[in-house]
Amino acid sequence: MYKFLFLTLFTCLSYQADEVTITWSEDLTLQWSDFKGEPKPVGDAVATTASGISFGYSTTKSSSGLVDYSFSITAHFYPYKSWTINEPLSNIVLTHERLHFDITELYARKFRQRVSNTTFTNAINKEMERINNAINFELGEMQKKYDAETNHSQNTEQQIAWQHFIKAELDKLSRYGN
Repeated sequence: MYKFLFLTLFTCLSYQADEVTITWSEDLTLQWSDFKGEPKPVGDAVATTASGISFGYSTTKSSSGLVDYSFSITAHFYPYKSWTINEPLSNIVLTHERLHFDITELYARKFRQRVSNTTFTNAINKEMERINNAINFELGEMQKKYDAETNHSQNTEQQIAWQHFIKAELDKLSRYGN
């Protein structure tokens, strides 16, 4: 038997290997001080959360096929890609930005769920890549929908609804948390 290791990092934004990251955890609360990037306002944007999912897996194969695999999937926040303008911003905006990171964790859990529930074949590399591509597409669509429906935090009723929705979704997938 031989062992094969495959590690890939995919994010919503570009990423440097030596950059500091913050890993999502239940008890973590992002603060404005975590947003260390150079502001790059586009339109009316006053802040940006850069987050993404990393995943890696290793397989054990024999001449007769796939024997076993293990995987790691993590949601990250990138402080030096995340920014805010230099004026004091409301807690409403900070809550909005935090929820972007929670949405990333939700999709990390969905990723873990799909991998856990997939029966892989010898084509595990292609199968993992398909799952990764689907998750990253869905994550991007959810982030866009969240911004559109909350009008980037300005629609407080929708902001509150999204907070409840994401918390409930995270709770449903709690067994897939880190």
